[in-house]
Amino acid sequence: MLLGLIVAVFCAYARTAGPRPIRYLIVSYVELIRNTPFLVQIFIIYFSLPALGIRFDANEAALAAMVANLGAYATEIVRAGMDAIPQGQIEAGRALGMKRLHIFRFIMIFPALKTVFPALASQFILLMLGSSVISAISAVELTAVTNSLQSTTFRPFEFYFVATGLYLLMAISFRAVLGIIYWAIFIRRRPADGRAP
Repeated sequence: MLLGLIVAVFCAYARTAGPRPIRYLIVSYVELIRNTPFLVQIFIIYFSLPALGIRFDANEAALAAMVANLGAYATEIVRAGMDAIPQGQIEAGRALGMKRLHIFRFIMIFPALKTVFPALASQFILLMLGSSVISAISAVELTAVTNSLQSTTFRPFEFYFVATGLYLLMAISFRAVLGIIYWAIFIRRRPADGRAP
């Protein structure tokens, strides 16, 4: 989640302020990831890239696929937050002689993330739930372990029922943790008079 968010912030900035070739490259990356199945992306990283000499073990391939997938979706979310920043604030930064990177860092990114944090939190939960797909390449994950246990005990109902409960518990826990993070970063830091920091 953290690596995917870093990729998203970088891509969102480069797409709005980078040179034209970089912007086209990022648009292509986002469209490629958002319009192809996650399972196919995992298979390309794990099965196809070794033909080019790039090899990952199952867990590394799963991590790379999840970061790339989240990065693409979150790029559009972060960019939407940046588009919501009042143009007057950006122009004020330019009038003060701030460079693009400084405007992004000191004026845009914090309120943008605050605006889109609920959407990002939902995307994080979807990523966690979607991690079940990585069992297709035998990466160590809850679904893979569940498949292994039920295939040796022939008790699919019990094991998949428990796995469902664990996924539900993790999703609820993640939502609680993300809610605490939102409060600590965006609410608690707000001055007493209610104005944005």
